[in-house]
Formats: sequence, structure tokens, C-alpha cells
Amino acid sequence: MSSNISITNSGSGAQNVAAGNGSQYNNNGNGSQFNNSTIHGFSLQGQRNDKVGIPMPSHGQPSRREGFEIAIICALPLEYDAVSLLFDQFWDEEEEQYGRAPGDTNTYTMGRIGKYDVVLALLPNMGTAAAAGAAAGVRSSFPRLKLAFLVGVCGGVPGTGPNEVLLGDVIISKTIQHGLGKQYPGAFVTKDTVDDNLGRPVKEIRSLVASFETEMGRQRLQEKAGVYLNQLQSAAVRQRRRCDYQYPGVAEDKLFAATYQHRHRAPRPCSICSAESDGFCEGAAGASCAELRCDENQLVPRGRLETKQNQAPDDMQCPEVHIGRIASGDTVMKSGEHRDRVAAQHNVIAFEMEGAGAWDEVPCIVIKGVCDYADSHKNKKWQPYAAATAATVMRAVLGRYAPTDRLNVD
Repeated sequence: MSSNISITNSGSGAQNVAAGNGSQYNNNGNGSQFNNSTIHGFSLQGQRNDKVGIPMPSHGQPSRREGFEIAIICALPLEYDAVSLLFDQFWDEEEEQYGRAPGDTNTYTMGRIGKYDVVLALLPNMGTAAAAGAAAGVRSSFPRLKLAFLVGVCGGVPGTGPNEVLLGDVIISKTIQHGLGKQYPGAFVTKDTVDDNLGRPVKEIRSLVASFETEMGRQRLQEKAGVYLNQLQSAAVRQRRRCDYQYPGVAEDKLFAATYQHRHRAPRPCSICSAESDGFCEGAAGASCAELRCDENQLVPRGRLETKQNQAPDDMQCPEVHIGRIASGDTVMKSGEHRDRVAAQHNVIAFEMEGAGAWDEVPCIVIKGVCDYADSHKNKKWQPYAAATAATVMRAVLGRYAPTDRLNVD
């Protein structure tokens, strides 16, 4: 079965929102109690952020869906859970408050992150079609939507020198194209021309992303993301979350040579892996590198990893942000050789599966944490940490976004 792959320009991101028309959540009258804070008329007085321990200013809850301008969309539950740890308040903790537009099938979580009222949505499935449907629903239910973040994990192109990408780094998409090629068993066939280049993001988003391409802007972003990452990890421990968002460690960041495949070898070879063709072996795909005895002499030396070994723990886990083009499509890239070929041909720095679907539906930025190198050795060990780094970079980007005066109530 073949599937299209596309490239994402300038990122897409969306938060699912659930704000119903006319419902008033904080209009409970004087003296009503909510989360140990007294609600007086419209605003919460002195609400404390129990998720990250930061005192927050008073902030009035939107009375209608039109009060939400920011959305966040995630494809996987672990991505959604990581983002949820960054909320300072939830507007729908007791019950759903805002409803949704006719035809919108999304389920939303609404709340506040810093001074921003946001909606968070989880896709029913991975892929561009699910992302497009969810983004269209967000747009119909939240007519004043200004910015959507697509937040989660991706496969990274390792790069070299100053462009070296490590596991846990975060990619912010700058542009999107569609129609790179098709994935067949054992081969990824690229097209001679890219036939569907998606449009540029709106000027406001282009300006925001461009600010992170400056050294000062990127340094500020990375420093703030590091602070939020520590807060997210602490909140996960306090709330006894089952997912471990801690940095897996330098020793677990392994990049094999692109031509070295993840397959059965002696003393336990198999007919598929021993064949000359690049056939797909399900048994090998489900086994770890340790089980298959992948030769660590085939590991590629990484300059940044050597530097990390001498850093303090907080500095070691601090994610680096890269801005560029992301290939987006309904196929998972699992070949180092195909990865490098597509990357060189189309100037791609990462691969993911939802950006192209949301791109034309809502103004969006795609922010993805690198959880593998898009090769046959990929596994899920780094997914929780990569989801956490993507969420915290999204939070840092959000802090640099200037909302309209109407919503800037702090």
C-alpha cells in the first residue's frame, strides 16, 4: 500500500477547544469555591499555578468560545499529556462549559496557560486526514482563532556540524510542501517534482518564527524552554503521572550509519533479513538493537554528544531548537538511506505525519520533538522526553506571541 508524504512549511499547530456559546463558568456569585480559590464575579483572585508553583495574576475566564484565540493539537496521548502539564488553570474541570459548532466532532479541553486562554485537542488518529478534520472543527467552533500549534514528536534528520540534530531537540517548521513521494515495502520512491506546495503562513506567524532565527531570539527561546521543562518534569512527579519525561541520557542517543540496517544477523539470521532485497521483516522491526546485536562500531560520532557528557544535568537536557522544513505525510520514514536522500533533495530536517493536514485549515506552527532518527533502528524510548521538549518549546513560543488587545487582560 503506498502513501503520500508531504513537507510542512512554517509549522502547523492547533489546540483543541471546547468553549460553548454563552456559558459562564466563573459567574458563580461571591464566595463560590473552585480549586481552593474564591471566585468574585468574573475573575479569579490571586489564583496560584499549582502545576508549576508560580503565582499568577487574576485572569477572567472567557464566557464564550469567541474568547479563545489559541489552539493546540496533539496526535498522541503522551503528547497531549505533556502539554496538559503546562496548564495553569482548566476552565472545564468540573464539567464541559462551552459546547462546539455543528459538525465539529472534536473533544476539547479548555484552560489558561500564562495569560493565554487556550483550547487543547487530541486527534482520533494519526495522519494528515485526521489533522485536517480536527483543524477544520477547531476553526468552526472558534471563529476568532488566531494561532494553532501542532505539538508532538517527529523523526529527525541527524545533520552535521552546526546543523547537528540530537534526540530531544525541537523542530519548528518554517514551510510545507505536499507530494514528495510514496513509501513502498523496502523503498521510498520520490517524485521528480513536488506537485503540491502548501501556501506560506500568515504574515504574523512568519514574523514570529523569523524572530527565532536570530541568535538572540533562539537563545531566549531555548533558555525559557529549559525552565519550563524542569517545571513540567516536577509537575509530572507531583501528580504521579505514569509517563517518565526525564532525559534518557547521552548513552541512549545512538545514530547508526545510514547504510547499516536494523535486521537479524548471525547467530539468528532469518530468510527475509538474509535476502539481497530490502524486504520488510516484522520480527526485526519489533526487536531492540540489543536483541538484534546491532554493531555499535557502526555508530556515528556526534560532536554535541561529546560536549553534553561534560555538562551539568540541567544543561545536558536543555533542548536545542532548529527551524526549517518538515516532511509531512501518511507514512513513517524508517530508512536512513531514504531519509538522507529526501533530506538532501528537498532540504528537509524532520519527518512527521500531521502538519500538512492542518496547514491549510488554520494559521499554525508545527513544533515537534525529535524522538528518533527516522531510520530502521527507531524505537519509542525517547518519545516521552521528546513530547516534553516540544511542549515546553511551544510554551516558550507562546510567551513571545502578542495577543490582540481584547484578550490581553492581565
